[in-house]
Amino acid sequence: ALYPSPEEGWQIYSSAQDADGKCICTVVAPAQNMCNRDPRSRQLRQLMEKVQNISQSMEVLDLRTYRDLQYVRNTESLMKVVDGKLKVASDNPRSLNPKGFQELKDKVSQLLPLLPVLDQYKMDAKMILHLREEVRNLSLVLMAIQEEMGAYDYEELRQRVMLLETRLHSCMQKLGCGKLTGVSNPITVRASGSRFGSWMTDTMIPSSDNRVWSMDGYYKGRRVLEYRTMNDFMKGQNFVQHLLPHPWAGTGHVVYNGSLYYNKYQSNIIIKYHFRSRSVLVQRSLSGAGYNNTFPYSWGGSSDIDLMADENGLWAVYTTIPNAGNIVISRLEPMSLEVLQTWDTGFPKRSAGESFMICGTLYVTNSHLAGAKIYFAYYTNTSSYEYTDIPFHNQYSHISMMDYNPRERVLYTWNNGHQVLYNVTLFQVIKTSGD
Repeated sequence: ALYPSPEEGWQIYSSAQDADGKCICTVVAPAQNMCNRDPRSRQLRQLMEKVQNISQSMEVLDLRTYRDLQYVRNTESLMKVVDGKLKVASDNPRSLNPKGFQELKDKVSQLLPLLPVLDQYKMDAKMILHLREEVRNLSLVLMAIQEEMGAYDYEELRQRVMLLETRLHSCMQKLGCGKLTGVSNPITVRASGSRFGSWMTDTMIPSSDNRVWSMDGYYKGRRVLEYRTMNDFMKGQNFVQHLLPHPWAGTGHVVYNGSLYYNKYQSNIIIKYHFRSRSVLVQRSLSGAGYNNTFPYSWGGSSDIDLMADENGLWAVYTTIPNAGNIVISRLEPMSLEVLQTWDTGFPKRSAGESFMICGTLYVTNSHLAGAKIYFAYYTNTSSYEYTDIPFHNQYSHISMMDYNPRERVLYTWNNGHQVLYNVTLFQVIKTSGD
């Protein structure tokens, strides 16, 4: 089922099968609520709004007519009395003495409020004619849509698609890990700060925290700006400032479960700073790790120790002298910062532009400049590696920070004073029971 583009519809590919002979399908879903942007959907919503307005007008007319009818019924006997007296006076004018004339005058004055009621009836009669014309027009439009759509109820189809979208996105949230197969075009969120820096949201899963943090510069910095939402960050408003007790080095910081993890300036010490309490919860030396531009990425910037998080937890990417400058990966215990396990990738860190973890796999770029691509992948689950060729567009030609957020499944980058996002495509095998 192919559509012109992923933005316009669903794409379903079937080109492989597993060991049991079952078909492996790849589904690319359009943007959520895409149906709501369909012209026919908008037209139907407008028609439904008109129907609702007509229904409300009919209800008002019904209530007003009922009220006025009760008033007319209550004055019916009075009108009969006045009518009888007028007939008697007409047949015999002498019978209408001053007292009788005053009584008739009083009776007539009691009927005067009936005049505005009759005027309202005239206005309501015009409203009914207008509503009748509206209903006729609606019927013609609905008939045209029905002819265009054939036998299908478009609104029912829209509801079914929305249900399927909800189920799909719910399924996506429950998906396990996958292999990186593609990176989208860059999405520039904001241009702010200097050439080097770091920005991020909380990577912990699950988390409803929408705050954004920004850290400008790559050494001696202590000021962290906390924005309430992404929209506030884009506008540069509604932020508070955290002044760290110790300055940072590099741009490899990460926010994980409400705390900032960063490398202390001119040391291989990792610090865990808790935002809510504005205090350091723990700090620990990363044994043997190089620092102060001993083993940085190719762009330098004291990027010796790169902290990151993915679906599997908290990681440190660095190198040591015994490892001859090759990238080392260590999985950290978030509470104590103890090293749980370490892998030697064999890839020289100075040849890497940046790196990031997805689902326990370290992906390394071959440059921080224009023309870079994701060149190397190391799989911690099998302690194996492969060379890759995944291109991405380095729009502003100098990336000094690149980190994956597992909660949002996007890459955050700081690119020459621009804060940029990339969506990622992961290859996943979904195992289901039944349909």
